[in-house]
Amino acid sequence: MGKIKRIVLLSMFLSPFIFPCLLYGEQVVQIRGSGVIVLFEEPLKKAAMEVIDIYPGLITELENTLRWKLHYEPTVLLIKDRETFREIVRNDLIVACAIPEKKSIFIDYSRMNISPFTLGTTLKHELCHLLLHQYVPEGKLPKWLDEGIAQWVSNGMAEIIMDRSDSVLSRVSLTGNYIPIGDLTERFPGSRDALLLAYDESKSLVEYIVGEYGIGAILDILRNLRNGDTIDTAVPASISIPLDELEEKWHASLNKKIIWVTWLSDNLYGTLFFLTALVTIFAFFKLLKRKKIAYMEEDDD
Repeated sequence: MGKIKRIVLLSMFLSPFIFPCLLYGEQVVQIRGSGVIVLFEEPLKKAAMEVIDIYPGLITELENTLRWKLHYEPTVLLIKDRETFREIVRNDLIVACAIPEKKSIFIDYSRMNISPFTLGTTLKHELCHLLLHQYVPEGKLPKWLDEGIAQWVSNGMAEIIMDRSDSVLSRVSLTGNYIPIGDLTERFPGSRDALLLAYDESKSLVEYIVGEYGIGAILDILRNLRNGDTIDTAVPASISIPLDELEEKWHASLNKKIIWVTWLSDNLYGTLFFLTALVTIFAFFKLLKRKKIAYMEEDDD
């Protein structure tokens, strides 16, 4: 364990676009665990030790799910100051990011105790990005599939702040104004609502593929991409339908869900009245049964 200046440490492996965070002269600490390197400022020592403790279990779960192994020690940088992290990602919504070419993960620890973010789920999400990019050649992994799988393996958690009580995708499903999946191949949009929708769509589509065709379908698509296929050839080779047809079927499934939700919303009071009536009737007959048993016991006496 040794302390070195942040300006020296970060300049060794960070790209120029995050140069602003090199302006600080605070010291950082480096520790190495079983398969992972953690960099942190002294106040985050407890969090760094947590990363060391949970990393072996997280990477094992991830490797078992995707059937691939990570062949290097990733570097996890814990940042305690939100403004410093914002200088790195240039986006207030993002709480963590992975940089595969640097084999590194950056985490804004100041937001790790804000629901639904935890250090474990966030780390697993970002490790998934590193693992996928280790095997799939540059330019072959669509952004929507990359983010969708990372959310799927981390129990639906994204790396951005989202209000799960007001799903952007649910609202868009009412109008059909989805972002075409083809537009989410290389990058996500920059505006807030469009970015949230892009994350929602990515998660939803991957979950749809898993639900309809099984986990094996996702693994087959990834293997095809690893072998050099494009996403347009990898999908039909795995599930026997082209990507545009898959997209249509996914939209149709979302529309069905919205129809049911809309019906329940429109008939909420009627549904509650009906259920209340059923409960009342059930309670009435249960009371009659108890009285009948009581009368029979009195006759026996």
